[in-house]
Amino acid sequence: MYKDLQGKVAIVTGAATGLGKAIAERLAAEGVKVVVNYHSKNQGVEEMIKDIEEKGGSAAAFQADVTKQEDIKYLVEFASDTFGRLDIMVNNAGIENEVPSADLTLEDWNKVINVNLTGMFLGSREAIKYMLKHDIQGTVINMASVHDRIPWPHFVHYAASKGGVKMLTETLALEYAPKRIRINNISPGAIDTPINAEKFNDPKAKQEVIKLIPMGYIGKPEEIAACAAWLASSESSYVTGITLYADGGMTKYPGFQAGKG
Repeated sequence: MYKDLQGKVAIVTGAATGLGKAIAERLAAEGVKVVVNYHSKNQGVEEMIKDIEEKGGSAAAFQADVTKQEDIKYLVEFASDTFGRLDIMVNNAGIENEVPSADLTLEDWNKVINVNLTGMFLGSREAIKYMLKHDIQGTVINMASVHDRIPWPHFVHYAASKGGVKMLTETLALEYAPKRIRINNISPGAIDTPINAEKFNDPKAKQEVIKLIPMGYIGKPEEIAACAAWLASSESSYVTGITLYADGGMTKYPGFQAGKG
């Protein structure tokens, strides 16, 4: 537990399911007042808020499209109006789809880039503007992927977006370090989330993924949420501009693990 997080206010985008849900729930358990952002209706958000409150936490839901700057502006205003301030911005919302690069349409390219990269920029920008205006030494956490480093055929738009998020994070961190606004990146590996459910329900496909992970298992959303809680806390007070790979060693060339090569 990070006692310094108690009473702080966070926004988590794309928090209805998967990693966003786990991060929102972990921050709430730490005593953070959490704004749960979601894109679509009927995603179980009300049940999530109720569960957080029954456990003694504070949370509120807000529907917004992360690709629309007015929506993000209203999201930040909602957090401030509801809980009085904004200390932590977690830009988590993201999408992916598999398409051979030669067949990838401009529409599909733009859709993924707009959510995964432009959405991160808009969320970071509005949070930073708020923190500067109110003299808050806050924290921005962006969610990238091991594919900001590992090429991923058939997912060129996704990999490109996540590579962009990494450099976006590093550039913003350098720019706002003098203001003590810390901006960091989490790059998860293979995690057991709904977006991966179909793949991991196939034992053969799951085993093929596990072969790429030196630690030998698929990660849990709670393990990524733990990274976010640490980066949000004062325990990481001297950390800015990093990419924290939470991937079981996937980025460490697993093919060479047994001395091969």
